[in-house]
Amino acid sequence: MLHIHRNLPGYLLGLLVAWFSSVTGVRAETYSFAVVPQFPVVEVFRSWRPLLDALEAETGHKFELKTSENIPKFEASFLAAEPDFVYMNPYHAVMAHRAGGYIPLVRSSEALSGILVVRKDNSIRELSELRGSAIAYPAPNAFGASLYMRALLGERFKIPTEPVYVQTHVNAYRAVIRGDNPAAGGIRSTLDREPAEVRDKLRVLYETPATASHPVAVHPRVNASVRTVVRNALLKMAKTEAGSKLLDGVSLEALVAADYVKDYAPLEALRLDRFVVQPK
Repeated sequence: MLHIHRNLPGYLLGLLVAWFSSVTGVRAETYSFAVVPQFPVVEVFRSWRPLLDALEAETGHKFELKTSENIPKFEASFLAAEPDFVYMNPYHAVMAHRAGGYIPLVRSSEALSGILVVRKDNSIRELSELRGSAIAYPAPNAFGASLYMRALLGERFKIPTEPVYVQTHVNAYRAVIRGDNPAAGGIRSTLDREPAEVRDKLRVLYETPATASHPVAVHPRVNASVRTVVRNALLKMAKTEAGSKLLDGVSLEALVAADYVKDYAPLEALRLDRFVVQPK
């Protein structure tokens, strides 16, 4: 495995990668890496680019960060098998596995749960009080924040509501603060990343049952040896203070290897297909 200081000038980095390729027989490649747009594009780049730079230094491969302006466009991309690597929500992992055979590599060991938030000063205390309300969600197929939440409200609790899709978790939380909607769907990790002045104005009304969290997955066209190198590099980074900080910054805390059958196949039994909105 190649270890390169990430602050080296570009020409030296190129020379070292070329040398590594010549002496090991391993060819350095460039791979696309897509990230689910839970946050605005600028924030995605701010948090993910340093991690991918470190991954490049660890593996000798290059990773081109791909962003989408909204979740439906992100879904259309991975359903068309465009990205080589992709960070996606748990049900996206099911959709991607069915459509293109994407293989989960790693995930946070921390469970994922969806949350429904209201303004802290709102009098709402029971889910039933949201009957007939317009609820803000990031996108139709955002798993914990929308897909699972809508299924639970409609199927388990029999509470009809109207979904309003506002593209990101950031927008959903602010829609509640502004008073545009009485409630919004999100997940714990995105709420925790909000500034204190946002968190202090919101209250969690309901939290879904927990599931395995977002994985980094890879398309099967990527050579198996490269998949292994990338997985091992990420797991190795998780054992260092600097690497853990970078991983924590993208909600990949306490990283572990992921397994589709154990972690994501059980989601198929939730029958969420009835609530999935196919990307256009």
